[in-house]
Amino acid sequence: MKTTKWIAAGAAVLALGGATGAKAGIYTDDLSRCLVSKTTDQDKTQLVRWIFSAVSRNPAVKDLVTLSDAQRQQSTKAVAELFQRLLLDDCHKQTVDALKYEGPVAATQSFQVLGQVAARGLMSDPAVTKDVQSLTSYVDKPRWQALAKEAGVNVDLTK
Repeated sequence: MKTTKWIAAGAAVLALGGATGAKAGIYTDDLSRCLVSKTTDQDKTQLVRWIFSAVSRNPAVKDLVTLSDAQRQQSTKAVAELFQRLLLDDCHKQTVDALKYEGPVAATQSFQVLGQVAARGLMSDPAVTKDVQSLTSYVDKPRWQALAKEAGVNVDLTK
């Protein structure tokens, strides 16, 4: 696979949260750890902003977002620079080992882990948490309680 293709594949997995279907090996795990440890909170924010920008192109949600081409281009450029810094500089050894011993899927899987870590930070914001929790205002609580009871788990939907 050409270099640009595995970088693009990793970016697509990161943006879309898709699974690769392959089990990560020790070199992929090492690369994943390095990517996560070498990204700052600002880097993770940039990743989340880029993912949001990319996903907002989907016809199902594009009417909810207004981003200029310049904003999209700036975000994409910043993330490309981040990917390069991480793979070519900060995690160079881990990248070489992962690609050498486990193939291009290693980079894809490692960026998937990084995307999950970045998204976790986004989802932990109090305003986001509050908005997500508001979902319970619109569900049939007795039916959910019955389902939980049948499954043998305790779920409190009174909040």
